[in-house]
Amino acid sequence: MKRERLDKVLANMGFGTRKEVKQLVKKKLVVIDGVVATDPGMHVIPEEQEITVDGEPIHFKRWLYIMLNKPPGVVSATEDNLHETVVDLLPYEWAIKVFPVGRLDIDTEGLLILTNDGQLSHNLLSPKKKVDKEYFARIKGRVTDRHVEEFARGVELEDFTTLPAKLEILSSGEISEIRVTIMEGKFHQVKRMFASFDLEVIYLQRVRMGPIHLDENLEPGEYRELTEEEMELLQGYTQKESPASS
Repeated sequence: MKRERLDKVLANMGFGTRKEVKQLVKKKLVVIDGVVATDPGMHVIPEEQEITVDGEPIHFKRWLYIMLNKPPGVVSATEDNLHETVVDLLPYEWAIKVFPVGRLDIDTEGLLILTNDGQLSHNLLSPKKKVDKEYFARIKGRVTDRHVEEFARGVELEDFTTLPAKLEILSSGEISEIRVTIMEGKFHQVKRMFASFDLEVIYLQRVRMGPIHLDENLEPGEYRELTEEEMELLQGYTQKESPASS
């Protein structure tokens, strides 16, 4: 297990800045394995040692995996000068640690995973892994079986041709409702795919990423940690061989 400075551990747990943590230690409010801490720079193993602050035990987690139902109007970033970010929706002790895995457009809703696990993020975003992403959308215009066939072949855009995508028509009319599953995650990809057929995406929600489905109980802006079962699914999915190498 990794040893870390006490003030860094407590600061990352949301107990304030390192300067504020130093004051907690000075006031003898921090106890390590039953012994009052006297040095904020002392090294601890937070997973193994018992740490209390003002009598309350802290529950240290090195890795965080969060499911967020991203609302519209919020950007998929850790900081932005103009808009609220997805980390602004989280408690401070989580917000200072995690980053979004990939991005959703500012007006797109739905499933977004945030973590401080760089390797997992890399695996989910790596083109070699071909992690599929499923969206629900409302389309201005009539979606037909011809579009289903074109999506299955791959849609030719200005700068690249998409991998084959699965398009399912839920209803077709002046406003069509569809589900679409893509392998890439290019900028505005779903919108651009439909735009190439003179169709406009007027609502877009990501409902699945790999084996992880958006929790229907989460309202836009709400979040929760991934369950152990979801983590096992995710770890197993990202560690599998890519279709190209199997």
